[in-house]
Amino acid sequence: MDTRPILFFDSGVGGLSIVGPARAALPDAPFVYAADSAGFPYGTKSEAEIAARVPVLLGRLAERYRPRLIVIACNTASTIALPVVRAALDLPVVGTVPAIKPAALLSKTRTIGVLGTEATVRQAYVDDLAAKFAGDCTVLRYGSAALVEMAEAKLHGRVVAPECYAAVLDGLFSQPGGHSIDVIVNACTHFPLVEAELAAAAPDVRFVDGGPGIARRIVHLMQGESWSGAGEGVAVFTRLGDEERALGPALAAHGFGRIEQL
Repeated sequence: MDTRPILFFDSGVGGLSIVGPARAALPDAPFVYAADSAGFPYGTKSEAEIAARVPVLLGRLAERYRPRLIVIACNTASTIALPVVRAALDLPVVGTVPAIKPAALLSKTRTIGVLGTEATVRQAYVDDLAAKFAGDCTVLRYGSAALVEMAEAKLHGRVVAPECYAAVLDGLFSQPGGHSIDVIVNACTHFPLVEAELAAAAPDVRFVDGGPGIARRIVHLMQGESWSGAGEGVAVFTRLGDEERALGPALAAHGFGRIEQL
């Protein structure tokens, strides 16, 4: 049987929000989860740094794990490095982009918030998505490195005060026209991990992310593939210290019972 896995890549644990829908769609597929802990976080890095780092790491990961498909489960890495990765690797590569299209379909007020990292929200790619799918909407953006850290803290079992989530959302609501936002795009894969906390801080707003759409894309690309069974998933880190090992229970809950270092 074919034991080649599907490999998910992120700077941290945010990509686990993509793993959930994908595993529900393909329960028998073996998964590898790769986190660039040595490079975390990506959202505060320059485009040049990310464009240079991500293809090299994915090349090493592809050589070690021989995946049949790679998911770049990181909005920042996808918007910056996806074309280079696809050109370098001879296998399907699925990226993660802000879910602006479904947000526009849901919005009644025609005012949408895009909540991402600083690196993601400034990309021209977001301009293109807004123009293509939300041309009749006001699209407000806010980049938050703090919310990435808050999501990581949650998976480490640390408590974050509710007012911290409200403060992040105020970065959108305090902008001109922000009071009209009725849908927010979680444009960083970390953010769906704290969607319940965000929803509690903004109960009248709907939150959307790209997870379900990515799962559908994976299923489409893997049509006709046979699977040997999910088995024990592998989580691999580019730096493996106490902080990464402390994620063991959260990773096991997502099906990754073995931890390795790249």
